Amino acid sequence: MPEDRKLLEPMATVVSVVLRTLLALVAAGLILNVVHGGLADVSVCVTDDSTTSSESPAGLLPEPGAQVDSVPRYCAQNPDATLRLLNQLGDLPSTLLLISGLFLLHRLLQGAVRDGVYTARTAARLRLLGWWLLVGSLVAEIVEANVRAAVLADLAQAADFTAMTWLGLWSPPYLAVLTGLGLLTFARITRAGAAMREDLEGVV
Repeated sequence: MPEDRKLLEPMATVVSVVLRTLLALVAAGLILNVVHGGLADVSVCVTDDSTTSSESPAGLLPEPGAQVDSVPRYCAQNPDATLRLLNQLGDLPSTLLLISGLFLLHRLLQGAVRDGVYTARTAARLRLLGWWLLVGSLVAEIVEANVRAAVLADLAQAADFTAMTWLGLWSPPYLAVLTGLGLLTFARITRAGAAMREDLEGVV
């Protein structure tokens, strides 16, 4: 529908280009990893955001009346294959969430161009995207916090892989959750608009 296509631009084109570019970069990264020996040169570092120190790091001089806090960052000198793999898995959930979210958004926009904005199919795709972003962001952050806690427990003597360590490293994805809830709301609005449109077409 020409009118609906105009409503969805330039978003539809931007999402399509970004998705294709991101997929090409991921494919290129995988090829480079295979060619250059995979995880051989991966460094493993983790920052313990749950701990701070009042000792000022060398070279960081605050202005009078200000104080610099130190946040410990642990890096493995010679990480083994298990630690390197665990570190790589820490970034995987967010990457998968980004790619899959862009794919669902691309599918939503292309379907809306083809079927129309105010249709039951568009509402269903919008609802799917909302649930995926809402649940996926929570799951991704939980997995990544667990990975960071496991790496920290391996590198820091004072840290153990416990629930308290995990909570200290967990950052709730507020924006993603609110965006997912907003998409679910707009899905209901779109579905109501689709029903009204069908009623009007039936009357005409």
